[in-house]
Amino acid sequence: MSTNNTQVAASDEVAGHPVLASSKIDRRAKEILRLLLHHGKTSVDELTVLLKMSPASVRRDLVRLEERGLVHRTHGGAMLADQQATYEPFRFDASFRVREERFTREKQRIAQAASDLVQENETIGITAGTTTTQVAQCLRHRRNLHIITNAVNIAMELSSSEGLDTTLTGGRMRWQGAFSLIGPAAIESLNIVVMDWVFVGVCGVDPVHGATTIEADEAAVFRAMTRQTKQVVVVADSSKVGMISPIIICPASAIDILITDDGVPEETVAAFEKAGVRVVIV
Repeated sequence: MSTNNTQVAASDEVAGHPVLASSKIDRRAKEILRLLLHHGKTSVDELTVLLKMSPASVRRDLVRLEERGLVHRTHGGAMLADQQATYEPFRFDASFRVREERFTREKQRIAQAASDLVQENETIGITAGTTTTQVAQCLRHRRNLHIITNAVNIAMELSSSEGLDTTLTGGRMRWQGAFSLIGPAAIESLNIVVMDWVFVGVCGVDPVHGATTIEADEAAVFRAMTRQTKQVVVVADSSKVGMISPIIICPASAIDILITDDGVPEETVAAFEKAGVRVVIV
């Protein structure tokens, strides 16, 4: 199932050059969102200085971002829109919210680092999960990306993003609060694509046993995604690093990058690097 969004070139101060203007707006939007992801809120005056723009231009950028559901404008500035289960029906799923609220700041930093890897015109796989949901949210303002996911909540959140072509794998939903599609339909849809990056959420990741999770059916879908990509990136906060769950998604040798927070012991980082995994600490 695919949701296609037509890219609309915006015009700004550069009269007569809408493509150039759109590119400038995208760059400014990315800088505004990067600042908000780190600080939560900012002011028009601060953005005017940092971006070397007029206050009127800053306000227009904030209006555009608010229309896309990425920020909330406040008196004299803006704050980051609610990053927890943004698609309204998912706000009321307690189990997802409880998991999402664990290590929130760490997950946001991990997600930002993951999104920074992505370049325009790439095809990105995102597995179901709370940290991977944060990755998807960091990509909402990007353009010219094809996103493939087995997570219903991620697909719904990205469906309103103008610059993204989002494909939901299909399959069946089995667990309350997971939003994860599983089964033969999900796996078959992944066998016909090649992705540049796959961002994998895990229950545990270990330098000996690799990326692991709890449910075998979900692991089978995640495993299919890792087979169809050029780069496998595991996104996991430090509470999951060194943990081992029952079902293997992929061995450590198949993981290209592990992005985690600074709560991981140095000896664990060294063990991953010895196994050939690049570790990014945020």
